[in-house]
Amino acid sequence: MTDERMGDALWPALRRLPPGSGVVFRHYATPERDRRALLRRVKRIAQARRLVVVVAGKPVIAADGVHGRAKTHGTRTWPAHSRGEALAGKHAGADALFVSPIHPTRSHDGTPGIGPAQAMRIGRGLGIPMIALGGMTESHWRRIQRFGFHGWAAIDAWMPIVRRHPDESQDDGKGELRTTPILLATIGLDSRRA
Repeated sequence: MTDERMGDALWPALRRLPPGSGVVFRHYATPERDRRALLRRVKRIAQARRLVVVVAGKPVIAADGVHGRAKTHGTRTWPAHSRGEALAGKHAGADALFVSPIHPTRSHDGTPGIGPAQAMRIGRGLGIPMIALGGMTESHWRRIQRFGFHGWAAIDAWMPIVRRHPDESQDDGKGELRTTPILLATIGLDSRRA
């Protein structure tokens, strides 16, 4: 997941993603011309690294797919904060559901996380891979992957130092949380399909 908070941390984050991973390009607040130029740069890196790029919000240039309702002939990912949203994703032909918020997150400041068990109930039985989102870190992923998620996604986890969440215990000795992200939603979506 990308957004304006990442700043220049976006570029090393893209280079750390393993081939086959996905990037949900958001940057909702970026003016359209700048958003288009930024997306072109993201797509160049993604192509070289064999990453799938889907665009959230108003598509500004073609990508491998979309995140949400926009028209596409490619991959479609879908936000699912409730069972109703997951069912809408199924009806729209979603290839993956981003279920959130698993944990408290700055993207939904003040909203409690729903936890992995509730998150799995949101998409259970729909036959769509579910990606854990919301306050995710590598340590959170290790604890919840047994629930059956196909991967995890994050914004803050890809930045060198992120705000501490109350349930995290990793500390760099300076009072700042450090994470070592490994995986972002590697679910085998084929961006080349018609």
